[in-house]
Amino acid sequence: MERSLLQRINAFLKESEMPPSVFGRHAVRDPRFVSDLRGGRIPGGQITRRAEHFMNKWQADHHAGRVAPSGDRRVRVDRKTEAGALQ
Repeated sequence: MERSLLQRINAFLKESEMPPSVFGRHAVRDPRFVSDLRGGRIPGGQITRRAEHFMNKWQADHHAGRVAPSGDRRVRVDRKTEAGALQ
């Protein structure tokens, strides 16, 4: 049985370590997309294709070594500050 779009997105978010709002913003230009899906939103065909295309492209790029899991950008380490602390 085929999984629903929300199930596929949830699995992708876990694999990519990407926050739902970042996924929504990059995939369909809507940071509330995943939240709305969890609340019962039914996306149209074009939005579904855009989300699936984004996941497929990210996974292909990840397997080719072109991207790494993005994690939560709110806790991103400032590399300039980190480099200065090491000296």
